[in-house]
Amino acid sequence: MKDVLIVVDMQNDFIDGALGTKEAEAIVAPLAERIARHTGDIYFTRDTHGEDYLLTNEGKHLPVPHCVKGTHGWQICDALLPFAKDEAVIDKPSFGSPELASLIKNTYEKEDVTVTLVGLCTDICVISNAMLLKAALPEAEIRVESALCAGVSPESHERALLSMKTCQITVI
Repeated sequence: MKDVLIVVDMQNDFIDGALGTKEAEAIVAPLAERIARHTGDIYFTRDTHGEDYLLTNEGKHLPVPHCVKGTHGWQICDALLPFAKDEAVIDKPSFGSPELASLIKNTYEKEDVTVTLVGLCTDICVISNAMLLKAALPEAEIRVESALCAGVSPESHERALLSMKTCQITVI
């Protein structure tokens, strides 16, 4: 069985930058330990915006510039950067990445695979990518490690976990 780990948006702006939270800061060290123990394939996503972010649909709804390509806030945090190989980092312009779902489907659809998601934010990008992966690989086990995710708030984190459970995504 293949064991794939997806590390979602563990970027400086979401940890201690423009949109950082204490909950996000708290998962960095345990997540580094989890990644170091992982023996399967690992992919990272990276929220990626341009200088025109505030003019985009997302920017109009969340008017906080963040993860602008090439900035410190866009970078994967230092504690996890050693695990992020260039070919396994997927830049995404929005919450979910159809490119990630397609890559995982095309790479693993003929195998028995478990795909586990960790990272930020549970209630936006983690849930979006989990749903895309579940749609792409409906027979695969898609999991989310709740203790290695953080949401915009603890309440929205819990709501997202419940929504994913409803959609047959395993929450551990």
